[in-house]
Amino acid sequence: MNWGVITPLIIFLAIIFAIGIWSNKLVLKSQSFLEGYFLGERSMGGFILAMTMVATYGSASSFIGGPGVAYTRGLGWVLLAMTQLATGYFTLMVLGKKFAIVSRQYKAVTLIDFLKERYQSKAVVLLSAASIIIFLFSSMTAQWIGGARLVESLTGLPYSTALYIFAFSVLVFVIVGGFRAVALTDTVMGVVMFLGTLILLIATIKAGGGVSKIISDLAAENPNLISPFGADGSLSPTYVSSYWILVGVGVVGLPQIAVRAMSYKNSKAMHSAIVIGTIVVGVIMLGMHLIGVFARPVLPGIEVGDTVMPLLSMKVLPPFWAGIVLAAPMAAIMSTVNALLILVSSALVKDIYLNYFKPSASDNHIKKVSFGATAVIGVIVIIFSLSPPDLIVWLNLFAFGGLESVFIWPVIMGLYWSGGNKYGAITSMIIGMGSYIWLDRFYPNAFGFHTVVLPIIFSFIFFVVVSLATRSRTATESIRFGK
Repeated sequence: MNWGVITPLIIFLAIIFAIGIWSNKLVLKSQSFLEGYFLGERSMGGFILAMTMVATYGSASSFIGGPGVAYTRGLGWVLLAMTQLATGYFTLMVLGKKFAIVSRQYKAVTLIDFLKERYQSKAVVLLSAASIIIFLFSSMTAQWIGGARLVESLTGLPYSTALYIFAFSVLVFVIVGGFRAVALTDTVMGVVMFLGTLILLIATIKAGGGVSKIISDLAAENPNLISPFGADGSLSPTYVSSYWILVGVGVVGLPQIAVRAMSYKNSKAMHSAIVIGTIVVGVIMLGMHLIGVFARPVLPGIEVGDTVMPLLSMKVLPPFWAGIVLAAPMAAIMSTVNALLILVSSALVKDIYLNYFKPSASDNHIKKVSFGATAVIGVIVIIFSLSPPDLIVWLNLFAFGGLESVFIWPVIMGLYWSGGNKYGAITSMIIGMGSYIWLDRFYPNAFGFHTVVLPIIFSFIFFVVVSLATRSRTATESIRFGK
């Protein structure tokens, strides 16, 4: 066990837990436990908003899986990964002020709260909660595996032991601190991710003998490693372009990102977050994926792509600095797991249990149920994570596509089109989820596009057509109920 590497990580975790304990005190003093625990009382400034979006989005897929895929596919994957540059910009510009204003009017604490009030439909609520639970379990499993891989690489412990250590640390932190702890620690984590990326990129270039030498070595091994089409030629222009939807524009439909657009305190904070978030995402995504490609000549022969990042850090950096750099993926993974746990817990507790089983529950009862739900979810994800795939990035991207197919149009059209109704939303969600799962299973990458493209098109068409077809029925219901 390399204590030189592990010591900075222990210090980092101690800081994170201190923030969690402090945040727990604020949650307990909050006038509303639900708003304090699940939304941090809507008090985030621009820098914190930018960092929490970056840290939540920059997950194990970005820091562990992404470099692993880049290691195997070359510079073409770096080009594909940069479609993520516009993520924060699109999310805050599309949702932005209108979403924050409307969610406050609705007193919405979660994305499902917004959908419930907008469409006045129990079916929309249940479909939304089911979608979040189904797809985010896949995403959380990817994060759990990434964290365990990291601990495994650093300590030499068996994978299962590393998984238990990582999971216990995250569960205790989230259960104690809630959303405010997640947002504040995301700020620390975002800074660590940014600096860690720069340090490791510089060290990797130096270890490889400079950029020119690395490119020459890659070309000598396989000229396709430095082409935009990938080492195996699979990265066609159509496929790469479709990633603008999956990890660019479509991120507006991710509940864990959209909820951030509900939680800032004013317009100035939102505008600052757009600028800061775009810069930080650009540096991290470019840096981490370049690191994955540049690692190939420096550390050849790696069989499990998800181990590239930790193994490279320990090879090209002194132990203490390697520990600091490896705090970056640990930060990314923890922050994403934190956000996803809070989101799934809120779907179960706030959107299902309180809405339909015990709406008159006391604050003390809600606390117990929230903590218990978070713990149970974590244990289930641990079980799913015991048999990991070689590259976790595919688990994460599957979850992204599924959530976007379900939520993007009910959210966007719900904000900007008064003609959208519950029938259109329900149909759109069912078509989006069903077509995505079916295509992913039986006809992935149809017509050369990523699987998410067609379901998003289908769900949009059905949202509009069904809403228009049922307009008179909606009007009749409004008159009947005095709306």
